[in-house]
Amino acid sequence: MEIDEKKLNEFLGKVVGDVGAAMSAALVVIGDKLGLYRAMAEGGAMTPADLARRTGTTERYVREWLNAQAAGGYVAYDAASERFSLLPEQAFALADEQSPASVPGLFHVTAAMWHGEERMTDNFRSGEGIAWGAQHPCLFEGTERFFRSGYLGNLVSTWLPALDGVVSKLQRGASVADVGCGLGASTILMAKAFPESRFVGFDSHDRSVVMARDRAERAGVADRVTFEVAKSTDYPGAGYDLVAHFDCLHDMEDPVGAARHVRETMAADGTWMIVEPFAADRPEGNHNPVGRVFYSASTLLCIPHSLAHHGPALGAQAGEARLRDVAIRGGGFTRFRRATETPFNIILEVRR
Repeated sequence: MEIDEKKLNEFLGKVVGDVGAAMSAALVVIGDKLGLYRAMAEGGAMTPADLARRTGTTERYVREWLNAQAAGGYVAYDAASERFSLLPEQAFALADEQSPASVPGLFHVTAAMWHGEERMTDNFRSGEGIAWGAQHPCLFEGTERFFRSGYLGNLVSTWLPALDGVVSKLQRGASVADVGCGLGASTILMAKAFPESRFVGFDSHDRSVVMARDRAERAGVADRVTFEVAKSTDYPGAGYDLVAHFDCLHDMEDPVGAARHVRETMAADGTWMIVEPFAADRPEGNHNPVGRVFYSASTLLCIPHSLAHHGPALGAQAGEARLRDVAIRGGGFTRFRRATETPFNIILEVRR
C-alpha cells in the first residue's frame, strides 16, 4: 500500500481538528452549566480571575477553560490587556437562551451520545436498540433547547405561514395536536402566538410530559395548552385543524401507523405539518457538515429508539421521498408538498 504523504498529513490535520472539537464540546457544556458564557456576555472583557469571581468558580480552572475556548474560536482574546471576551455573534449563539441561533443545547445532546456509547457498542453487535426514555437525562432538555432555537426563528414567522390557510384558522381559533411534543417548546410557542386556539401536546415519554406541563405554567399558557402521555398511534381526540410532528416522525416505531392515525383524527379540511431534518433522498447528497451531524445523531439516538420497538428505523436523514411514501402510500393522504425549508429542516404540508 502506497501512502501519499500530503494526503496523509491533510487527513491527520482533520483528525486533530475533530478531536479538539470533541474534547472542547465537554467544556461548552461546563461553561453553559456554570453560566460562564452569560457572565462574559454581561460583563464584557475580563481576566480569568474576574470571571471566576463573577461566577463563583476557581480561577485556575477558568483560566484553562478560557484558553481552550479561545483556541477554538469560541471566545476572543486580547493579548495586550490579557482579557477574554465574547464577540456579539458568539454571545448571540452561546449566551442568549432566546436566540434563534442558540447552540448550547446541541452540546448537551452530544453529551448524551457519549453517555450511551458503551450500550451502543453492544447494540452494533446485537442489533438491539435504546428507547428514547432510556437515554441519559441530559438528552431531553438538550434536544428541547436545540430545536427551540430553530422554532423561535422560524415556526411562527415562516413555517406556519407557508401552510395553506393555517394561520387564518389559528387566528380565529383552531384545535391543534402536537404529536411527539417532547418538552413542549413548539406547542408553547404556537400557543403564545395564537391565543384564540387550543393546543394539546402528546408524547410517549412521561417525564417529558411532566416537564412540558411545568413549562406551560411558567410561560402563562396553561389555560390553552395541555400535555398528555400518549403514543403517536393512539392519542385521543378528533377533528384537529392542525396536526404537527416536529423532528420526530423518523424516530417512531410505526411511522405508517402514525400517519394513519393523523388521518383518522384530523378534520376533513385539516393540515398535517411534518417538520423533519433537512435531507436529500440519496446518501451522497447528505455527505456534508449538516448531514454529518444528523447521521451521527441518527446512529446513536434515532435509529436505536425505533429498533427498540421493532420499528423500521427511518433515521434522521430519511429524505422527502421516503416521507412522502409514509404519508401517501402508508397513511392514505393524497396531497403532499414541501412548504418551505431551512438549512436544518424541511417543512412538509400533507392534506387529504
